This record gives sequence, C-alpha cells and structure tokens, in this order.
Amino acid sequence: MRLFYAIFPPREVQAALSQAQEKLRGYRGWKPSPPHQLHITLLFLGEQPPERLPEFRRIGREVAARVRAFEVELGGTGYFPPSGSPRVWFVKASGEGLELLAKELQQALPDLKAAPFKPHLTLARKKGPAPRVGPLLMNIRFHAKAVCLVESKLERSGSQYRVLEQFPLG
Repeated sequence: MRLFYAIFPPREVQAALSQAQEKLRGYRGWKPSPPHQLHITLLFLGEQPPERLPEFRRIGREVAARVRAFEVELGGTGYFPPSGSPRVWFVKASGEGLELLAKELQQALPDLKAAPFKPHLTLARKKGPAPRVGPLLMNIRFHAKAVCLVESKLERSGSQYRVLEQFPLG
C-alpha cells in the first residue's frame, strides 16, 4: 500500500484553488490536480505492507491528539524545482501546527527516511513542455481540524486517493 499522512482543506478552499488552476487553461504541458485531492502532505510513508496499518493508525491518532486545531494560511505560488524546468506548480502553506505535526510523525516513525518538510499544496504537475505561470497570491485561510491517513493508488489517469482514517486534532 502506498500511504501518506495529510491535511485536506475544506471544499470551499478546494473550489477557490480550482479557480487558480484556471490560469493553466490553454497550457497543454500542465496537468491540474483534481480539486478534491488537493492536500498538504505531512509525511509520505511510501509502499508499506498492510500489516503496518494498525501501527500507522495508532501513530496518526496519538500525534493528532497532541496538537491543537490551528489555522493554515495559503500564500503565494511557486515551483519545484525553483529554477530551471519546473515539474510541480504549488501554493505555499504555513500554520503553527504544520511543522509540529510533520516533525512528530517523522519522530514516531524513525525507520522511514523522509524528505525535508516543505508545506505546500500541489496545484499541477508538468506532463510535457510547459511555461511557468505568473505568480499568484492566494491569501486563503482555513482551520486544520484533522490529520488523514491516505492510500494513493497509481492509475493510468493519475493518482487516486482514499482516506483510510481521519484523526481529529486535540
């Protein structure tokens, strides 16, 4: 199972972000992320055996219970990598609990080697030659109320996400 922990914004935020994705209309090289799949990845677990699901559920529940609900701010857009040919167009995320959640999840799973945490929501991925879209400032806020354990299935049409469990923040 390909798994990760994430925070999903509410539907009205997903709808607002889909408006930003309209900037891509006419650019064939970008594939927008489906609005209902927009999320902030806290920790990517990678391919894991189903036998570890109870452990991941327990850790998600314990870590989420220690962090109070908090406000997330979505700021400006950017690219990975920041220079050269971009592969990902994203919106930066910040919030008091984001770093704490990512750090505590990583500490609870020391056997997993995680990439440095860069809080963001992926708006689109490059699928061919594509120009950079001009910067946008979102200035959107929402309350993070839960952490989700998510399964990602790679399909021909792209990744499909299924929330396995939600863990309310403390």
